[in-house]
Amino acid sequence: MSVSVDTIVPARRRRQSFTGITGVLPFVAIFVIFVLFAIFAPWIAPQDPNTQNLFGRLKPPGTTARNVFYLLGTDNLGRDLLSRLIYGARISLSVAVLSVCLSGITGTVLGMAAGLARGWTEIVIMRLVEIVLSVPAVLLAIIMVAVLGPGFTNVVLVLALTRWPRYARVAFGQALSVANMPYVRLARFMGAGTFRILFVHILPNIVGAITVVATLEFGLMVLFEASLSFLGLGVQPPTPSWGAMLSTGRAYVATAWWIAAFPGACLFFLVLSVNLIGDFLRDRLDPKSR
Repeated sequence: MSVSVDTIVPARRRRQSFTGITGVLPFVAIFVIFVLFAIFAPWIAPQDPNTQNLFGRLKPPGTTARNVFYLLGTDNLGRDLLSRLIYGARISLSVAVLSVCLSGITGTVLGMAAGLARGWTEIVIMRLVEIVLSVPAVLLAIIMVAVLGPGFTNVVLVLALTRWPRYARVAFGQALSVANMPYVRLARFMGAGTFRILFVHILPNIVGAITVVATLEFGLMVLFEASLSFLGLGVQPPTPSWGAMLSTGRAYVATAWWIAAFPGACLFFLVLSVNLIGDFLRDRLDPKSR
């Protein structure tokens, strides 16, 4: 009994797809848990994250102070570390979502416009992209936050302004190939306007590549927010932030390791899960990998 190649290849692809999906599911679950913590923080957190208990400061995990049980211990001001971690997830995810949306929309629109219009529009936009990309993103973010001032809104704006060129380059390359397709030329011949061509004919065909970039950028936004907060340029105290908690915990690594260890673990698992989800989406949405 002979088996054709056409039968073997689809079966192999199904096995690979199944393995990939089952492999990424635990990390999807981790990401969903962080999202649920961020959304339902006021109902999940056992304590107010800013309530101080000076008689219970620097308590290790699993201790009780003044009739309050601290599952993950307390920080240098006696605040519940678990509650601050839960509220810190809200800050990290909010900054990442808003900055990814702003940078993604800005970069995608400019990249598509450059790929469709060509000429001076392409030269101006793409040279600006190269200028921004020539400066390290973290250094540029630090400079801009130092000028604008720290705070939640400014951090979101700074991260969006420093990362939009990544989307612009991808959108530009994708738009160049789509703009030469017969249906786009036919739409121009039929009198379709630039807005319609961009958002009806080009955008739906490049949204897969943009989605992959946004997923990978999400983890970077979390790290950038934590880095700025660690340096005191991000979200300001007493608002809980994983980066600020790491900054506080470095002074107590020898005596109260949990202050820095738990925020660091949260950052690690969140960024790891987002990056692996992004790799999974890239493999599924990239036609070359099929």
